[in-house]
Amino acid sequence: MLRQIGILLIFFEEIRDRKLSLSKSAVLCFSELHLAFQKILFLFEDCTREGARLCILMKSHYVSTQFHLLIRTIATALDVLPLSSIEVSCEIRELVELVAKQARKAKLEIDPDDDSAMKRVILILNQFENKFEPDPSFIKRVLDYLEINNWSECHREIRILDEEISLECLDGSERELPLLSSLVGFMSYCRGVLFEAGPYGAFDQTVGVCDHKLLQFLESRGFSLPDFARTDDRSGDREKLPNTELVPNSTLRKLIHQFCADNGVSLSKSRNTNRDITRTIIACSPAAGGAIELLSDFLANRLYNGTREHKNKGAYEIRLLAKSNIFNRSCLIDAGTVPPLLNLLDSTDPTSQVNAISALLKLSKHDSGKKAIVENGGLKSILSVLKRGLNLEVRQISAAIIFYLSSVHGYRKLIGATPGAIPALVELIKEGTSCGKKNAVVAIFTLLLHHPNHQKVLEARTVPLLVDILAGSHTDELFTDSLAVLSTLADTMEGSIAILQTPALPVIICVLNSSATRAGKEYCARILLSLCNNCGDEVVSSLAKDTSLMNLLYSLVTDGTSHASKKARLLIKILHNFQETRSSQLTTRAAVPQERFIHVT
Repeated sequence: MLRQIGILLIFFEEIRDRKLSLSKSAVLCFSELHLAFQKILFLFEDCTREGARLCILMKSHYVSTQFHLLIRTIATALDVLPLSSIEVSCEIRELVELVAKQARKAKLEIDPDDDSAMKRVILILNQFENKFEPDPSFIKRVLDYLEINNWSECHREIRILDEEISLECLDGSERELPLLSSLVGFMSYCRGVLFEAGPYGAFDQTVGVCDHKLLQFLESRGFSLPDFARTDDRSGDREKLPNTELVPNSTLRKLIHQFCADNGVSLSKSRNTNRDITRTIIACSPAAGGAIELLSDFLANRLYNGTREHKNKGAYEIRLLAKSNIFNRSCLIDAGTVPPLLNLLDSTDPTSQVNAISALLKLSKHDSGKKAIVENGGLKSILSVLKRGLNLEVRQISAAIIFYLSSVHGYRKLIGATPGAIPALVELIKEGTSCGKKNAVVAIFTLLLHHPNHQKVLEARTVPLLVDILAGSHTDELFTDSLAVLSTLADTMEGSIAILQTPALPVIICVLNSSATRAGKEYCARILLSLCNNCGDEVVSSLAKDTSLMNLLYSLVTDGTSHASKKARLLIKILHNFQETRSSQLTTRAAVPQERFIHVT
């Protein structure tokens, strides 16, 4: 194929160099050739894509068919090309005719070695499906053929397969989902078992519950089209993109949804409900399920009986696997990985501690994981890391685990009753990064759902720190979460008094007047209403002096959420009543002196 394309290149260059005029039919043929060559280029790029070796191997028949169809398309375009009307040399014309003839007769067959390797993979997948552990040497033959020689290359294959799965779910077809999931299970098994020894790569993951950290870098123009993509103004046709790095559609889609949610923009739901592979509670294929179950047992054994390096590597693999989907978490929990991970928290090695706590964070998102952590005495270990972790990162992750554990009603009481738990979270608000502060704030918020914890949160002097967050420059998410905690505390008399002991009132009004999220403005209205109800005229008189507040409340009535609108109306009523009462009192006071000066004879 490459030789034939090279011959056609000579033909095209001669037409270009001689600046020959072409008929409409010739232009149409060249357009068809251009489209076919584009598709061939895309196929070549897919076939040579780094990390897609296994995926391309298992799609060999499809790829071969696509190449065959494109070659036939080229043959058809050359057949109808009016060569006689194009003034090129006889030698070039004969070569083009030869290419057309060869393209018509071309037969593409799968390489026998590729076919053998593909059959080996299918056999391995069948063994996984039957929960039979494959022979490592047999798997090694496949990996050697694909030149997957280390942990990093294996991990890269998994990432490419995950991207393919995301695209498959996004399209809604899911036709190839079972195969792709099986291949992910196969590669995950290889990564965890066969590449146990040797170096393994760094893994970037968002820590804790800060799942939308990227949003702080997005501006409103971040979702606009580049100038050259606009149809209303063509002045930017030749403008270059400042950054050519591509972002996966699935990632961009999640960011757009979160951006719209935070800014009160509603999105119409698609008729086709796309499947979220991360939320699947069963394996997408029997082979994938079998591979993950076998791998989970292997990792649990390593955590119990392995060397220190084996345990560290096992915790790291669990950290990766548990991030993928609910099914993986379930398998890892059932295999008994939670107790040894809790033991690993006592490690003096910072890497082991961060891998163990990160793995537990992922497992704590599963109901069985929460139960396993608490029933195995893990709460004490996690709180110990929260207070005295080897670095700030592990402390912040432990706060996120507290957040997930406190989603269970009974555990809120248990955590709140543990000495030092709430003060440790408050300390993290002081010292943590934006993500760590958020982890601590949302953990405190869930603990407040157990009412006896209110007093402990107030005693830990949480309120001044939250007000400082509102007065500082932090992310919208942290703003909103801090307001949520303050609004919950303000519901009680003690909480309202604690808030009034800080410069909270002007700060809250300032937030209400800013570009805060709709949820944030609702929390502001709720706080002000609670302060008025609990502390009376002292607060109302202060609010009445702010001339901008009434306009803000009216704006909230019309543009806010239903809850925010209701609270704003109540606040307006309170302020109106206060103004009327004060006016009445002023009138009465003005009348009394006049009566005293009446002369009585």
